[in-house]
Amino acid sequence: MDKRDYYEALGVKKDASADEIKKAFRKKAVELHPDKGGDEKAFKEVNEAYEVLKDQGKRQRYDQFGHAGVGGATGGRPSAGNPFEGFGGFEGQNVNFDFGGGFGDIFGDIFGGGFSQANTGSRGRKARGRDIEVDLTLSFKEAIFGTETTVSVNANDECEHCKGKGAEPGFGMKKCPDCNGSGQQTRVTQTLFGPIQQTTTCATCRGAGKIPEKGCSICGGAGVTRQRQDIKLKVPAGIDNGATIRLSGRGEAIKGGEKGDLYVSIRVKADKKFTREGNLILSEEKISMIDAALGTELDVETVDGPVTMKIPAGTQSHTEFRLSSHGAPHLNSERRGAHIVTIIVETPTRLSKKQKSILEEFRDVKRGIF
Repeated sequence: MDKRDYYEALGVKKDASADEIKKAFRKKAVELHPDKGGDEKAFKEVNEAYEVLKDQGKRQRYDQFGHAGVGGATGGRPSAGNPFEGFGGFEGQNVNFDFGGGFGDIFGDIFGGGFSQANTGSRGRKARGRDIEVDLTLSFKEAIFGTETTVSVNANDECEHCKGKGAEPGFGMKKCPDCNGSGQQTRVTQTLFGPIQQTTTCATCRGAGKIPEKGCSICGGAGVTRQRQDIKLKVPAGIDNGATIRLSGRGEAIKGGEKGDLYVSIRVKADKKFTREGNLILSEEKISMIDAALGTELDVETVDGPVTMKIPAGTQSHTEFRLSSHGAPHLNSERRGAHIVTIIVETPTRLSKKQKSILEEFRDVKRGIF
């Protein structure tokens, strides 16, 4: 029987990108996986199609020569170039796979856990507590100059009674009966390849291989209790809205493992006077059209206090002036950006008769009437 077109099997067009092919395979694999009640034959077909189309060389041969170009024109036992070559006769065999960067990445993402070779004795990575994220709101000037503050979190921390061991003081630890001290539990899943062995961390001892002879009377053997933590935090000068500060090892604790991290997300309140673009501070100052025409001196408000700035005669509205070193600091540096002052020339809307007469005279002079 003729094989189904690989692109059709995945539901993609022939000009589909590698990313589109991968996404299509993920979707089909979830729908058709036998463990999820899917069609085994269709699942095998999708896997075969993906193994060819994900490889640029195989895909080119398939596009040029069809199934014959990748060693499988009419079904039967796979020949050279077939993605499953070397694994013929899966029926009835107990096979443990380490798919590396191929199936391992895909199936690990979709079905959780990971495929591994049998009897490795590995307990995997050390357990790690959950990361915590909190928001910290700062005023505009606190973000500019930095500040010291305290952030409070309610999180699992080491049980003070048992010092995180999970055992009642005076009692020791014993071998976990569920994993026999290995820290791992193994389950066998039936697939089209035959039984596949999947190893996961033991849920009873959480990978430690041991459990308390008597559980802690305070934490119940968990090794952690829910506690309020007040953490001092030094916010660096120049930090900006949306930045994140990471405090390593200040997240949640977990028995027998490392603490997670604490991530502090910075929110900077808007200021009525100033805005910010990177290390620049921006503000506006209004002057009359007379001062703009004749020039003046202006006390400009900055984050450092008032600074006198000279406005030259003939200044136009929206002219920008630069006050060096009055902007936001560069992080971890003594250098500072500039403060950009935009001049807004105000046009009077209500004039006395005398003012109007003077302006009309000025206009006439400018027009050369006098």
